[in-house]
Amino acid sequence: MTLLEMTTSPVTASPMQPLMQPLSRALPTIIQGGMGVAVSSWQLARAVAQTGQLGVVSGTALDAVIARRLQDGDEGGDIRRALEHFPVPALADRILQKYFREGGRAPGIPYLPIAKLSQHPLVKSLELSVVANFAEVWLAKEGHDGLVGINFLEKVQLATPSAAYGAMLAGVDYVLMGAGIPAEIPALLNALARHEACALDLHVEGSSTRYSVEFDPDSLTGGGLPPLHRPRFLAIVAAHVLAVYLTREESTRPDGFVIEGPRAGGHNAPPRGRGALDEDGQPVYGPRDDADLAKVAAVGLPFWVAGGYGTPDRVADALALGAAGVQVGTLFALARESGLDDSLWAQVLGELEGSGLQIRTDPLASSTGFPFKVATLPGTLSDGDLYEQRPRLCDLGYLRVPYERTPGVLGYRCPAEPVATFVRKGGSAEEAAGRKCLCNALTANVGLGQTRRDGYAEVPLVTLGTDLAGVTALLAAHPAGWSAADAVAYLEG
Repeated sequence: MTLLEMTTSPVTASPMQPLMQPLSRALPTIIQGGMGVAVSSWQLARAVAQTGQLGVVSGTALDAVIARRLQDGDEGGDIRRALEHFPVPALADRILQKYFREGGRAPGIPYLPIAKLSQHPLVKSLELSVVANFAEVWLAKEGHDGLVGINFLEKVQLATPSAAYGAMLAGVDYVLMGAGIPAEIPALLNALARHEACALDLHVEGSSTRYSVEFDPDSLTGGGLPPLHRPRFLAIVAAHVLAVYLTREESTRPDGFVIEGPRAGGHNAPPRGRGALDEDGQPVYGPRDDADLAKVAAVGLPFWVAGGYGTPDRVADALALGAAGVQVGTLFALARESGLDDSLWAQVLGELEGSGLQIRTDPLASSTGFPFKVATLPGTLSDGDLYEQRPRLCDLGYLRVPYERTPGVLGYRCPAEPVATFVRKGGSAEEAAGRKCLCNALTANVGLGQTRRDGYAEVPLVTLGTDLAGVTALLAAHPAGWSAADAVAYLEG
């Protein structure tokens, strides 16, 4: 039986009705968060899925992640094993020939560059995106029948269609998306399940006309593939107002929500209101920033709550409020199966044990303009001196924003790139102040940071949620560290 036969329903889908997993399948109580760049690794998602809960891989920058793992020699042969099951072998072979290095790179040799995201990407870029997302999801699903999801950022629009298609070729069960208003994703998933050409409206700063990013699966694969499962879509939102808005039209209606509060790690929604900062320079959140869960429940779709729900008591609270369960990140980010670099993992646990770990909500760190949680750790970009020493450059560019240079012609800019370059593209020095290169820092978090020819090695930047009660309890019970299964068992009480 081929992979696509295994992931295709035996019921024939009509042209207007994509295939979907049976409604009778139980909803998970625990969703493991899709964190960072490859922190939510296939190993972590697989371990969680094997417990009967929803394991989630991070879909951010997987093209760079897979390309770099191959250049490091693909220890254990996992990626090559996954690509043996890719439904278009010639496409997978091109990726292997381009990036795989037997035994890995020689010391000091930089990773090969990959093309930055753009409105009209090269075919080779689309191929890498599809293959990479396929490989990560396939490995997470290998050898069990548990649920696996993938998490995308709405802010990274240019990557979404090809990345989602690659994940769907591997039979992904859930797609989750936050950091924006993911109104077009339900229709996108419907089209991709039928291998139809599709487009997403593209947010372009200063635009005088409408722009879109287009993707045609059949032109990439050659066509002829059977219909795919249409994964369930969970929109990650911070406000009940947005949940109500997304359910008004059938075309924008998700299959459920994750309601994420400001204590969650990674990106947070900006505070509602005037956006005041406290004496430590952190955004001030108040009662207006708490979603009205009764109004979310009234929408009639299942929802999970996130941000400060990493203990058994908080799971019970969520269920009592009508939620299907919780999404938890930090407990799993520090599990042994996470993709976090071993030295960083040990450093964070050491700081936790000594009660010295501090988490700040930095209003400037992310070029998206969203507040971003930063763990203050020596040797990372949370250190002001290391931040100042890093040369400002932009060679990955996932968080670049399109802007209109002239009608019909786009440019791309990021406030974390060199200030003079950003200003030349129409940005301001004030907007660039304090921005950190998350693309390079987050790849360094998982041991895939770039090494420059001048010897400079990228410095990590760790993000965690502010609620550390759960990880403190787990560390007390497991001083040498815990597994993903330990974390699930703890949350289940």
